[in-house]
Amino acid sequence: MMSTAELHLSAHPTTMVGLKPPEVPPTAAVKFFSAGTAGCIADLVTFPLDTAKVRLQIQGEVRIPRGAGTVQYRGVLGTLSTMVRTEGPRSLYSGLAAGLQRQMSFASIRIGLYDSVKQLYTPKGAESAGLGARVLAGCTTGAVAVTCAQPTDVVKVRFQANGALPAGARRYSGTVDAYCTIAREEGVRGLWRGTLPNIARNAIINCGELVTYDLVKDALLRAQLMTDNVPCHFVAAFGAGFCATLVASPVDVVKTRYMNAGPGQYRNVLSCLLALLMQDGLAGFYKGFVPSFLRLGSWNIVMFVSYEQLQRATVLAQS
Repeated sequence: MMSTAELHLSAHPTTMVGLKPPEVPPTAAVKFFSAGTAGCIADLVTFPLDTAKVRLQIQGEVRIPRGAGTVQYRGVLGTLSTMVRTEGPRSLYSGLAAGLQRQMSFASIRIGLYDSVKQLYTPKGAESAGLGARVLAGCTTGAVAVTCAQPTDVVKVRFQANGALPAGARRYSGTVDAYCTIAREEGVRGLWRGTLPNIARNAIINCGELVTYDLVKDALLRAQLMTDNVPCHFVAAFGAGFCATLVASPVDVVKTRYMNAGPGQYRNVLSCLLALLMQDGLAGFYKGFVPSFLRLGSWNIVMFVSYEQLQRATVLAQS
């Protein structure tokens, strides 16, 4: 992602891991396509962890019956094994279609356009973008991406939570049915339920991911600790995933609860936040933190490594 990469490569003639950085920087269109595709690849690899995270976050909601037959989830592996045992292996990928639809629109915008927007915020003549320009770019692309992709996120969360209900109480039979049912029962606004907390979440996550990745990768290259290759991308992506999880977990829990709520369960996002605080205390804001980190950390690693390699492969194919 950094235009300074070539300078550091000349100082480090070590063997490259993966495709070499192109001599001609990738265009915005190449980055847009590569980000969406990389997001889909990362989702395919890590989707079960995301489903486990959602199940742990909604566990204990007042509206879900907590009788003797209620399934309880304990930890990441416990949640995954319980889902496979009680619902079958396919339950781990419930909502995948909406997840992939989300990434093609969401990741393309927030990640693919990040460098272009960063340049808009960078003063003319500046040698490199400052922290402020990077943060503003992350917030901007994150907010725009959420606005465009929110319906796919709502359907994904609803589907992931759907399997926690008894068979007769499940609300949707398929992805298309979910879109239609939500629009019919809750209006078109229902498809944009939780947009504000999702904008807040993704502005934070986008900054946590992209800015951290940008800064760590740039620091590694400037200090000549690594070359612009897969190990460097791996380390930067790991740091990005941890930072994003740490700062975004509270907003993520509220967003998931609010999106999954039935009509009238919460008056607004604030009432959802207060209900969670009164019921579970501050610890409730970090429900599902471990699966969130496992998911975001692994998702970032797969996505950024794929993103860098896809950019280089696309440019190579065009030359």
